[in-house]
Amino acid sequence: MKTIQQWLSEYGESHQDHTNKTIHWICVPSIFFSITGLLYSIKLPFAVSGTSINVAMIVLVLAVLYYLSLSRTLWIGMLLFAVCCLWLCGLIERSGVAPLWLICVIVFVVAWIGQFYGHKVEGKKPSFFKDIQFLMIGPAWLMSFIYKKLGIGI
Repeated sequence: MKTIQQWLSEYGESHQDHTNKTIHWICVPSIFFSITGLLYSIKLPFAVSGTSINVAMIVLVLAVLYYLSLSRTLWIGMLLFAVCCLWLCGLIERSGVAPLWLICVIVFVVAWIGQFYGHKVEGKKPSFFKDIQFLMIGPAWLMSFIYKKLGIGI
């Protein structure tokens, strides 16, 4: 199994261009959020302590456990980001502006167009073409920069 440093270094190889990096700072969190929102829209027929459970909650627990297996600290940032995504999904759903799933489909499509444009500018294929796990590494790669700025080791 690769270490978190190996994953991040390998991911970073196809993310050197400034424009591509900037696009990733917008699109990777947007994709993470949109997937969370789509899964949030799938309600389960039970509640825990009065809280309705949805598929996003279960999938994000598994995702955070994956990040925990890679890093003793990075998973905390990913947990906080996941909780923020769940909170935002709840706000959007309660607002009634538009169905959450519709907003998330639009965000998902636009963000992926951005991602592919960034890689066209970079001149390199997205990392997940090599290994599907890179879809999970992208958010961690961005979080690692935040950790570095805050002086937190990963």
